[in-house]
Amino acid sequence: MKILFISLGCDKNLVDTEVMLGLLASRGYEMTDDETQADVIVINTCCFIHDAKEESIQNILEMAEYKKRGTVKALIVTGCLVQRYRQEIIDEIPEVDEVLGTTAYDKILDAVDAALRGEHEVMLSELDALPLPDTRRLVTTGGHFAYLKIAEGCDKHCTYCIIPKIRGNFRSVPMERLVREAQELADQGVKELILVAQETTLYGKDLYGEKSLHTLLKKLCEISGLRWIRILYCYPEEITDELIQVIKEEPKICNYLDLPIQHANDKILGRMGRRTSKQELVDIIGKLRSEIPDICLRTTLITGFPGETQEQHEELMEFVDEMEFDRLGVFTYSPEEDTPAAEMPDQIDEEVKLDRQAELMELQQEIAFDNAQDMVGREVLVMIEGKVADENAYVGRTYRDAPNVDGLIFINTDEELLSGDFARVRVTGAVDYDLIGELL
Repeated sequence: MKILFISLGCDKNLVDTEVMLGLLASRGYEMTDDETQADVIVINTCCFIHDAKEESIQNILEMAEYKKRGTVKALIVTGCLVQRYRQEIIDEIPEVDEVLGTTAYDKILDAVDAALRGEHEVMLSELDALPLPDTRRLVTTGGHFAYLKIAEGCDKHCTYCIIPKIRGNFRSVPMERLVREAQELADQGVKELILVAQETTLYGKDLYGEKSLHTLLKKLCEISGLRWIRILYCYPEEITDELIQVIKEEPKICNYLDLPIQHANDKILGRMGRRTSKQELVDIIGKLRSEIPDICLRTTLITGFPGETQEQHEELMEFVDEMEFDRLGVFTYSPEEDTPAAEMPDQIDEEVKLDRQAELMELQQEIAFDNAQDMVGREVLVMIEGKVADENAYVGRTYRDAPNVDGLIFINTDEELLSGDFARVRVTGAVDYDLIGELL
């Protein structure tokens, strides 16, 4: 019995997919990436913003065609879109046999069995449930790096965000469970562990009465097989002195933080329901750079939020110019059903949003290109990702680059390297966001 799995959306969703794959593999199911060979198709969906929702729906409709033809015996849809629109999926796409909500992915074996029997069911769990199936994940990222989801849900309730309604309140995974999972990943050959959650910085507050990310990091650093530990999704207001110190002191922890700030104008931050002011953002960024001079900072912004004036946009531009973030992404505001921001007056025209996004990205491009040029002459440790086809060259990442979102470094060499190898490299050039280097 062959199963095709389509995983959409974020890396947190990918971890859920890998858990489901592990459960299916333990039952003896064979994986395929060919729709024409699949007996069962599972789609793990996203609906965070409009474009993600459209992508999920399009994938479901495309895979439903194979069900209509009779080549696929069962079509199962899981994840965020199901949690939010399960009845619409059932009513409008009859080819879908089973739907599993965001906290029901541990029921994937039951869902496949029921679908193959011709049954149609909705499998949901309590929104604040925390599935922890005791099965080894099937890592899909190539084997040399993997994501570790340390918590589920979010308590922040930003006015533009639907996550608390489809993922529940914030709840941490017990520390001993995470350490065991990280050890299993290291035993499988994983060398870079990337910590993810809707918000990593609040880890442990619900379980241990205090923020405990720094304690978890110390325990993960004791795992011998790991070389790099990277932290994503750190809310600025939750960064503690203990966290800064452990990043500073532990050589395995990459001097890299992802800080989703979203904006820099106090009025817009307030309308967004964010917990920081512009000055507080300046202070924490300054503190991080003072304590860890070579830290690489990534952030994300939302442009075109309801009521954003041209002056407020220009203030954000000035902030980006002054802060000189190493990595930055910009999203246009997407009004989502059942969120307060979608009902706010003074919604911004889509064309204005796109113009402001383009201006921010053009400014950031200059900053990023200058930062890349500043790397020339430096010696860096690089994780090899793979070989460039038909060339004596390899592609890799430095500590400054998270997979799939940041830049790459290309290394010309006749030596044979393998994915997951670490190499010392001198940076000899920069092309846009990427670097060129030579093996030392």
